[in-house]
Amino acid sequence: MTSLFDLVIRGGQVVDGTGRAAFAADVGVRDGLIAEVGQIPPGAGGEEIDASGKIVTPGFVDVHTHYDAQATWDERMHPSSWHGVTTVITGNCGVGFAPCKPDQRHMLIRLMEGVEDIPEVVMEAGLPWTWETFPEFLDTIDGRPFDVDVGVQAPHSAFRVYVMGERGAAREAATPEEIEKMSELATEALQAGAFGITTSRFLGHRTRAGELAPSIDSAEAELQGLARGVRRAGGGVMQLITGYDKPAAGEYAVMRRMVETSGQPLSFTLIASQDNGWQEYVRLLAEDQPKAAPMRGQAYPRPTGTLFGLDLSFHPFSLNPSYAPLANLPLAEKVERLKDPELRARLLAEEPQDTNENVLKQIRSDRNMYVLGDPPDYTPPPEAEIGEIAKRRGVSRKDALYDALLENEGRAVLYRPGSNYLDGTTDAILEIMRAPHMIFGLGDGGAHYGMICDASYPTYVLIRWVRDAAPHEKVSLEWAIEMLAAKTAEAMGLTDRGVIAVGRKADLNVIDLDRLTLRAPHVVRDLPENGRRLRQRAEGFTATIKNGQVTYRDGEPTGALPGRLIRRGGESQALAAE
Repeated sequence: MTSLFDLVIRGGQVVDGTGRAAFAADVGVRDGLIAEVGQIPPGAGGEEIDASGKIVTPGFVDVHTHYDAQATWDERMHPSSWHGVTTVITGNCGVGFAPCKPDQRHMLIRLMEGVEDIPEVVMEAGLPWTWETFPEFLDTIDGRPFDVDVGVQAPHSAFRVYVMGERGAAREAATPEEIEKMSELATEALQAGAFGITTSRFLGHRTRAGELAPSIDSAEAELQGLARGVRRAGGGVMQLITGYDKPAAGEYAVMRRMVETSGQPLSFTLIASQDNGWQEYVRLLAEDQPKAAPMRGQAYPRPTGTLFGLDLSFHPFSLNPSYAPLANLPLAEKVERLKDPELRARLLAEEPQDTNENVLKQIRSDRNMYVLGDPPDYTPPPEAEIGEIAKRRGVSRKDALYDALLENEGRAVLYRPGSNYLDGTTDAILEIMRAPHMIFGLGDGGAHYGMICDASYPTYVLIRWVRDAAPHEKVSLEWAIEMLAAKTAEAMGLTDRGVIAVGRKADLNVIDLDRLTLRAPHVVRDLPENGRRLRQRAEGFTATIKNGQVTYRDGEPTGALPGRLIRRGGESQALAAE
């Protein structure tokens, strides 16, 4: 007897992504699409998943990742796909690998290494470089199997280098003719299927040597050229990181004029730091939306932070002169050498040295730092700070940091909170998340392999803000799922996913919310050339379904790889034309 459905998810609480109250229902899947939401007869599915006591959600859509390189050599977009994400959008922050002439490859690699902390040796070994133009880059990815769908945006910094060569990398002013060439590249990329054009005005985006990213101080005329390219293409989005060193009102006005020129949506990074104007951005988004298309803030729903350790990119002693001979040793040998009292004394007496001031600022030993723990605590109490521990032990702060790094055979991870944790509270996060015209983003999956591991934010949202929050902080489950799936899909024009409804793509999660646990980030060496990266897993995802196929059961891969490259204007947006 032929089954009515390929897959039935039976007896769960459906949180459909629309924001309406959760309801009990079965979900039937046929030919990769949702075919029924309601009461389905027993035995109607070729495969069935018991979702009793669990929630059933749409697959999550992460609009801010950096899987540009990973998608050329890997089939699994970890860590994102461990956390219920079934669609990723990469190519953010104006950095990427196309278009690129053969003699410019190293420039783009150096830029990605500095901005996104992907080791140069990994990219040199892993990138196949079977493209020059952006359409050719998409063709390289097209047809590759993935555990998620992958959409790509085109990067402004790569445009500059492609058109201007060394002058573009050196951030020299573009001529009107060069601006028009970049505009044409934007149109070409979007017409080939790019979802958007991205850029950065953020001074923190630098090469490892400290050189600013090519796009950082581009004139507004150049940004307008990109916007004209978007208008000519007739669709697409723009993504931008503002110059937080500049007044918020001025930066907002620049973005607003880009939207008026392009006629298409724009989203930008919106996190809370001291004196970065975040409250003004929130106000302007609420009160001064352009008529041409929406502007949105990309909010990260957790304190941001940098991770340090002996097996990570940096730690408080990693740039001290006496540490250099140890830097590339195996972890066990490194730990053994660090136990030497004479070496310890030298390292404690030295100061770090580097040409990149941003890196030196990050690793300064006098900045707040905590042992992250497992499960990780991203909002640690003041008494857990390393300096407070040092006082209680009667030792120096540097001594306490040194000892902490040696814990767990050198695998300890130290955490320094950054944005979104002002004065030791999460009030700013809640204000940003709850403000109008916000979407979740900034997970940065595929990047920051040795300093940051933020792609786990969907799991964090469900634990911290839905299940375990204090009454004044709690958000509804329905709101959280809408933000994680429907709102992000809508922001990218993905009309075929993000909601559980008949005819939509069967991208789904079955989640045991009571059991949901976020594990600590840990180091693995599974990149090209045995490269190192941080990965972070979760417990409580009973199943993740992509295009109607179960890709993960209890966090373990099934072997199914139904995800593919998706292109703007393709099947993913077909419903918009109906």
